[in-house]
Amino acid sequence: TILGETHEEEDEILPRKDYESLDYDRCINDPYLEILESMDNKKAQRYEAVKWMLVFAVGVCTGLVGLFVDFFVRLFTQLKFRVVQSSVEECTEKGCLALSLLELLGFNLTFVFLASLLVLIQPVAAGSGIPEIKCYLNGVKIPGVVRLRTVVCKAMGVLFSVAGGLFVGKEGPMIHSGAVVGAGLPQFQSISLRKIQFNFPYFRSDRDKRDFVSAGAAAGVAAAFGAPIGGTLFSLEEGSSFWNQGLTWKVLFCSMAATFTLNFFRSGIQFGSWGSFQLPGLLNFGEFKCSESDKKCHLWTAVDLGFFILMGVVGGLLGATFNCLNKRLAKYRMRNVHPKPKLVRVLESLLVSLTTTVVVFVASMVLGECRQMSSSGNSGNDTLSLQDISEDVNSSIKTFFCPNETYNDMATLFFNPQESAILQLFHQDGTFSPVTLSLFFLLYFLLSCWTYGISVPSGLFVPSLLCGAAFGRLVANLLKSYIGLDHIYSGTFALIGAAAFLGGVVRMTISLTVILIESTNEITYGLPIMITLMVAKWTGDFFNKGIYDIHVNLRGVPLLEWETGVEMDKLRASDIMEPNLTYVYPHTRIQSLVSILRTTVHHAFPVVTENRGNEREFMKGNQLISNNIKFKKSSILTRAGEQRKRSQSMKSYPSSELRNMCDEHIATEEPPEKEDLLQQMLERRYTPYPNLYPDQSPSEEWTMEERFRPLTFHGLILRSQLVTLLDRGVCYSESQSSASQPRLSHAEMSEDYPRYPDIHDLDLTLLNPRMIVDVTPYMNPSPFTVSPNTHVSQVFNLFRTMGLRHLPVVNAVGEVVGIITRHNLTHEFLQARLRQHYQTI
Repeated sequence: TILGETHEEEDEILPRKDYESLDYDRCINDPYLEILESMDNKKAQRYEAVKWMLVFAVGVCTGLVGLFVDFFVRLFTQLKFRVVQSSVEECTEKGCLALSLLELLGFNLTFVFLASLLVLIQPVAAGSGIPEIKCYLNGVKIPGVVRLRTVVCKAMGVLFSVAGGLFVGKEGPMIHSGAVVGAGLPQFQSISLRKIQFNFPYFRSDRDKRDFVSAGAAAGVAAAFGAPIGGTLFSLEEGSSFWNQGLTWKVLFCSMAATFTLNFFRSGIQFGSWGSFQLPGLLNFGEFKCSESDKKCHLWTAVDLGFFILMGVVGGLLGATFNCLNKRLAKYRMRNVHPKPKLVRVLESLLVSLTTTVVVFVASMVLGECRQMSSSGNSGNDTLSLQDISEDVNSSIKTFFCPNETYNDMATLFFNPQESAILQLFHQDGTFSPVTLSLFFLLYFLLSCWTYGISVPSGLFVPSLLCGAAFGRLVANLLKSYIGLDHIYSGTFALIGAAAFLGGVVRMTISLTVILIESTNEITYGLPIMITLMVAKWTGDFFNKGIYDIHVNLRGVPLLEWETGVEMDKLRASDIMEPNLTYVYPHTRIQSLVSILRTTVHHAFPVVTENRGNEREFMKGNQLISNNIKFKKSSILTRAGEQRKRSQSMKSYPSSELRNMCDEHIATEEPPEKEDLLQQMLERRYTPYPNLYPDQSPSEEWTMEERFRPLTFHGLILRSQLVTLLDRGVCYSESQSSASQPRLSHAEMSEDYPRYPDIHDLDLTLLNPRMIVDVTPYMNPSPFTVSPNTHVSQVFNLFRTMGLRHLPVVNAVGEVVGIITRHNLTHEFLQARLRQHYQTI
């Protein structure tokens, strides 16, 4: 069992979960090995071509999911705002604003209620899904995270959440949706659609599935922001523990397919010009450029870098504050909301929706300022030039309670889709007063912090960008009004503010930099964005972790960092391994396997044989023990035996010179001793235990020597493989040879992937408990192993970079002395072991 632990004492009261690790180890039944061995070169190329086709299909389907979400979000949002705006305009004269508020509440509460119901159907669909996908790509399997039902509830739920007026975004859930598409599409099967079956046995392993999930997650980022390169870097930076050049190409190709699929359909639907590719992503930042009439304006200058660094510091502090508040809210929900009936979660979501709607309505009507609209070409600090704005931005201006030729600046921000509000902050000059921006930032900061974590599908990227854009625009207004820096471009400061706040919340660097550059389509913003994000991350990391890492820790997921600290090299593999092993023998009785599988929750078992001093006597008394001992002797490699094999092969070589040399070597070789030298070395001078048989379980009366007997390591066998062998009746009788046991192919072994049968659900009445199972054809005979003296940093790098699940610790004479799992390499476990190490010095 893998349990996550938190390093803070106050977190100990939070509920824990057991998470299964993904199996990335290549076994003897590896699909690539079995498939490619039976293929010629042309068939292998076709197999690789199929993988490229599936990667392309994942990108196209992810783009279509984004198109579906965007279309219905726009439809529902426009319908709601159209009804509310007409009602407000009528009630301004008649004095029935309460009716307008009730209409708005009716829309929002209905949409949020539907979103909460979808989360009740599939609870893992709540939130943005980025923490779950990050854990999956790191090697932890969270139940239900990549199911078809999850993506349906996620896609439909997020459009209701956004249309319901919650301060959430649809871009974050796109990453989760793309990952689910990547996990399910190449499998050609689904648990929700069991009746639809395809004879497609390929890509049914955790390693292949993880690669497709990486591509799908990158495609989700690319579809959300129109940033295929940023999506590729996001998948690399935030998740995958194992990466190679071939995977990089496939992930980038998938991201490109998602970007241009969404661009093709959105551009065709909105502009009627199919194939024009004018809308690259769900969130488009527009074009940043100065007005031609303003010769002093520059997008940014070297002097502005100093202000950008300061904004990065403030953004890091604001992000750390946001994360701290949201962490406390998450703990409160885990203690007081989640243990209660599920209806309480729905009521909490409705309460947040009710509060948000009332605050937005009252703030727009009471706190908004009526600003003058001017049709002149000169754009001042307090006027809006209608000639310098696009038609979309102009149509988003709200005139609630304002006379002719004026507009309500607060309502323009609140009563518009979040994407339109971001465009207003990026590309309008003199549109919003400092008081309006300050109040908007404060309200949006608090409400978005409260919203993230409720039981609805919700993203955090767009709310953070909007909140940070208001902060950056406020800085630009203050610099213009009080310092007199007329040369600065307000849109640049809004963009830097958005980057600073978002970086302070999520703590991403490389991928977020490229995403913002691709979204702005302005490469000159690369340096200021990168500097701002670095400063924001360093500032925020001084106080706490990123928002996604915080939620991962609260859920107790054993997530592995990129590397360990320098002080961890004081520990060795023997300091962190688990010495109390549950193991199986190469030939084991069915009753022993059933007992082991039903009394343990381990996902893999070492295959071992015991070292006994009187093995010949045991071989005479029991056929099962004889089979195990014979297997051990046939598996031992000695220098003398290997040289004899090479000598025999050299004798058959056509060269007479080699033949003579081989004959000379044979003549001078001493006759082999009666007992193998390695066997003598492996003997232990302790009293043998003739009453202990391999089909017996450890007893509490055993001494320490009996419980921890020397075990020769031969390989690893997975729980799923053992259960499959029992389910299909793969065994032989003691009176027969092990060669009579049926053999299963890899296709038969992986037929039930990814839902293998459970040992408690098997009907074993047809099997004789005294029958024997030979597990050697199905085990992994050459897994990665380490020495007990290996430094922890080396163990960690091997475990993470190779995507391992179990790492046996084998001593100098081939005996397994312990095993290392993901739990043994978590930060909290290593810190505990390091403290014990210091105490014993």
